[in-house]
Amino acid sequence: MSAAVHWESDLARALVALGVEPAQAARLAQDSVAEARDAAAAPPDLYGPATVYARTLAGALRGPDDAAAASEAAAAPRGPVVLRLRGVGKRYRRRVILDGVDLELRAGEVAAVVGANGSGKSTLLRICAGLARASSGRVERVGAVGYVPQEGGVVGQLTPAEHFELLGAAAGIGAGRARSTGEHLATRLSWRPDHRLVAERLSGGTRQKLNLVLGELHAPDLLLLDEPYQGFDQGSYVDFWEQVYAWRDAGKAVLVVTHLLHELDRVDHVVDLGAGDPR
Repeated sequence: MSAAVHWESDLARALVALGVEPAQAARLAQDSVAEARDAAAAPPDLYGPATVYARTLAGALRGPDDAAAASEAAAAPRGPVVLRLRGVGKRYRRRVILDGVDLELRAGEVAAVVGANGSGKSTLLRICAGLARASSGRVERVGAVGYVPQEGGVVGQLTPAEHFELLGAAAGIGAGRARSTGEHLATRLSWRPDHRLVAERLSGGTRQKLNLVLGELHAPDLLLLDEPYQGFDQGSYVDFWEQVYAWRDAGKAVLVVTHLLHELDRVDHVVDLGAGDPR
């Protein structure tokens, strides 16, 4: 039995011992291992001992259960509603992808969308971005939106600087300012763009960093991120989550599609789309 499989089994057992339903415990353990794999890290290195992480997960699932935590959450500054979902559903022919999704996300909040493969996470984000239409329910957005897809989003033959200039022009930002802004944002992800290289010559993780910079280049009010850390090493993965919380502190709203976060207790909302389509 590999170390990752052993850790996954220990985590599932520990969650069940803490009162989590066995099926949910197994899915949480699988998702945690998948997130560690995406971050190119061993689960114990990313999360710590399985028994300790199980307590973190179980506590996050229960939510704040003491007066001090509830008071702190209530006192945290929150801005106006930036994204509101009411009964959002999506159907392709007879197949139901999403059913009755609700969310109210305010400026200065982070929401995580979790769920198994096929549960509709990416579809929900595309609906929020206005790239797909919901079959039912209502979507309300205000302000500027930055969308970072899981794959794609860059042009292989353009350099990072050319990407900054192109997206800047679309947002009414001059070329010089767009380049300097892009380079500044890149440093937050521990990346210094080499403007001699076109995007197709960048590593997968670096292309995702370029995607993230492009999503933030026009200073959006709402950031929609679809598992944007694919290909990141462990250091870049940590930098990414620190940036997510920096965005929140700056008053932006962030909706991030992910496997189960090891920072789950630090987000403001969790939208769990469940097990997905068994087919």
